Amino acid sequence: MTAPPDPDTLYPVPGDVSTVLLRPLLTLYPDVTNVSAGAYSYYHDHEDPLRFLERCVRYNFGFGSLSIGSYCAIAHRATFLMPGANHAIAGPSTFPFGILGGSFAEALPLDDYPWRGGGPTTVGHDVWLGTECLVMPGVTIGHGAIIGARAVVTRDVPPYAVVAGNPAQVMKMRFSALDIDRLLEIAWWDWPAERVARAVPALATGGVAALIRA
Repeated sequence: MTAPPDPDTLYPVPGDVSTVLLRPLLTLYPDVTNVSAGAYSYYHDHEDPLRFLERCVRYNFGFGSLSIGSYCAIAHRATFLMPGANHAIAGPSTFPFGILGGSFAEALPLDDYPWRGGGPTTVGHDVWLGTECLVMPGVTIGHGAIIGARAVVTRDVPPYAVVAGNPAQVMKMRFSALDIDRLLEIAWWDWPAERVARAVPALATGGVAALIRA
């Protein structure tokens, strides 16, 4: 068997410039330290996938974080809102007066606004995010989940759930509770790439029992 694909090749699909692996892409932006991605996770864009950080990670002002696991498939313009998108809601107005400067900023410095928080946003391993879905700040998406096209994810998604809609709701679970526990225990995404390559037939076409045998 030949060697596995290189997880640090920017364009992983021969002859295709619409798909990039995120881990090598992020190395081109050393100043962005709060976004990470695991091996083989890719982003596809019909126009320019190199603009992932600009178009898909919005309001990233350096606080909060986005962690994407390995083997994730992210479709065209799936978008992650960072905590910088939040406004203060403690007072009668949500308007961020201070960003306009002048006497507005003098009256109340931006650092004194009761900004809404937002914890880290975490995407597990082997997650498929559909076209133009929207993930809100602080959400955790479990391993093996599927996010439907244009879904708005406002709350945590269980492992191996299929969610869709606005706000996103669990449509079904991909496997039984027992099989999900087995898959999480196997954690195939942590295997060396050579072992994953041998298990591809079971991963793509077999059931959980076949993967256990592999």
